[in-house]
Amino acid sequence: MNSNGKVALVTGGGSGIGKASAVALAREGFAVVVAGRRPEPLQAVVGEIEGMQGRALGVPTDVGKPDSVRALFAKTKQTYGRLDVLFNNAGFGAAGPIEELAFERWQAVVDSILTGSFLCTQEAFRIMKDQKPMGGRIINNGSISAHAPRPDSVAYTSCKNAITGLTKST
Repeated sequence: MNSNGKVALVTGGGSGIGKASAVALAREGFAVVVAGRRPEPLQAVVGEIEGMQGRALGVPTDVGKPDSVRALFAKTKQTYGRLDVLFNNAGFGAAGPIEELAFERWQAVVDSILTGSFLCTQEAFRIMKDQKPMGGRIINNGSISAHAPRPDSVAYTSCKNAITGLTKST
């Protein structure tokens, strides 16, 4: 595997779309930082990437918490010196009728999808504006649910609508 000198960060990188994206980016020569709440899956992804002769770093992170996100981006910059791609992928939903959705569950979905994408985008901008060469790419994982919601998905659908706005405004 040839290194292209580029660095990618994938939130929700321990499983599913995040894991597949992290491995694909590594195959293209990116050093990959995988972030997520659970350390064990992150280490498994790092092991898989390193097994392909790639470079990877797993950083346990709660993207809904500003201090955790700041620490993630500081570790990324300290380890690799730059950031070329951010994939805001972390998130989960909460199924059920709106009248039964607990506020705490609503807040957890908003924090994982919307707040996390905002905080990570903010930190990525700070790094990308100051590095040489300047710039990078930010990819926000949207959903068809933003336009065609599934029943009983008010928190997830609301957040994915907001992700469209965050993407357009940044």
